[in-house]
Amino acid sequence: MKLCSTFILLVLLALPLCGVAGRADKLLDELNQALAHKEQYFKQRLDRIALLTSEFNSHRPADETKFRLGLRIYQEYRSFKYDSAFAYAQRVRQLADQLHSPQKQEIAKLNLAFIDLSSGMFKETFETLASIRPARLDTADKVDFYFTKARSFSDLADYNAGNYYRPGYIAQAIACTDTALRYCRPASYEYWSIQGFRALKRNDVRASRAIYARLLRLPTLTPHQLAITASTAAWVAELSGEPERSFELLTQAAIADVKTATTETVALFKLSDLCYRRGDLKNAYTFINQAQADATYYDSRLRQVQMGSIFSLIEGQRINLIEQQRRRLTIYAVATTALVLFVIGFAVVIFRQLRRLQAADALISTINQELQHNNQHLSQLNQELSSLNQRLNEANHIKDEYIGYYFSVSSEYIDKIERFKNLMDKTLATKQYASTQRIVDSLNIKKERNELFKGFDSVFLKLFPNFVAAFNDLLRPEERLELPEDQLLNTELRIFALIRLGIDDSERISKILGYTISTIYTYKTRVKKKSCYPSEEFEGRVRAIQAA
Repeated sequence: MKLCSTFILLVLLALPLCGVAGRADKLLDELNQALAHKEQYFKQRLDRIALLTSEFNSHRPADETKFRLGLRIYQEYRSFKYDSAFAYAQRVRQLADQLHSPQKQEIAKLNLAFIDLSSGMFKETFETLASIRPARLDTADKVDFYFTKARSFSDLADYNAGNYYRPGYIAQAIACTDTALRYCRPASYEYWSIQGFRALKRNDVRASRAIYARLLRLPTLTPHQLAITASTAAWVAELSGEPERSFELLTQAAIADVKTATTETVALFKLSDLCYRRGDLKNAYTFINQAQADATYYDSRLRQVQMGSIFSLIEGQRINLIEQQRRRLTIYAVATTALVLFVIGFAVVIFRQLRRLQAADALISTINQELQHNNQHLSQLNQELSSLNQRLNEANHIKDEYIGYYFSVSSEYIDKIERFKNLMDKTLATKQYASTQRIVDSLNIKKERNELFKGFDSVFLKLFPNFVAAFNDLLRPEERLELPEDQLLNTELRIFALIRLGIDDSERISKILGYTISTIYTYKTRVKKKSCYPSEEFEGRVRAIQAA
């Protein structure tokens, strides 16, 4: 019972960790998918820049609109590509000089200072900032000026990383943030962003954590602002002892950077370091390579220096992993070779046994084939016998019917001949020649023949009740035979009825039906021309019509 309770407790404690791991894995999957579409995001930004550049080039120099377009192109480039941003910062500065606007001249210099800072050019940054006259700037630009100056001192402190100069740089950074806050609109993004930066520089982690949590809840954050805020909040979470929270925030920041085609960034670089420390070498190597590619594309000297050490560690760990895998592969190869040799020896023994079995199988197969052949032959013979029996039964049935019919008809004709003979004897004996002539004239051969045909038709259709329908199926639809209701068969059907009974000699058919041979041929030819089948097949198909 105690063990069961302990197990349940451990499971309950593990559930939140599983949830955290699940969220982190989903974010990593989303980031990898975003990286897979990185070229698409790059193209979107380049397309926007191309449109702005085309419009910029269409305006004449010393144009207010051209100055604003130049600023927009610079904004697109400043977190994307240093040399292009620097070039447009210079062009904007030239336009400001041509417009003779002191405020625009100071804004142009402020843009130049920012881009120099992003590339890690501290000397040029401070020289440019020193040349700016804040009094000429409006309130929003003054905020940018003092915050850029604060960032310059902060980045210089991080770059030196020494205890001698660092405190002085940090103090100057805090002083600049105090000035920037005087010009900020309260509760704005800029206000809370500078407040969070100031608290972080004063090592007030608790205040920083609350401020960045508030910033992340702002509904108006742009994707780029989200990336900056989440990246800084991740550093605060790490200082607060929340590594999983830091990991998630860095991943969110990296996703936003990739989707906005931002190459001047630290999120992906820091995320690769966290992945390395977590043992996720695959993602660490992927992210550091992407981060290094971004830094090279942007041409950020500071970022390239920062990435050098972690890249060396990850690359070294990757090489060690490859060496370990190579050693394992060597061991596996030796073990596999020994196993293969054993298998080969075992296979030789099996092969010999298989050859014996194959010989026996071949013999059995031959016998089986002979048996199958014999069975097929017997089956064929059985089918032929069955068909023959069926034909014999049919022939016997027809024979029985027609023998009965023959004796019946013959008996009737003998009776008629006997009556005719008796009448003739009487008239001849009494020399009544006129009566004899009337008796002879009373014989109606046509009627007798029709009676014969009627009896034949009746018996035949009793044996083959479906003959007329089956016969019509052999003809084209428009040529099918239609009989009057009082007629059983007509001449054409009677000819082929005799053929179905096996009387296929035209001379015999002509004598039976009382026609000439040429008339029989004419009827047969006429019917065959109406057939759906070739003439040479027609009689065979008639013979195949089944009896009842």
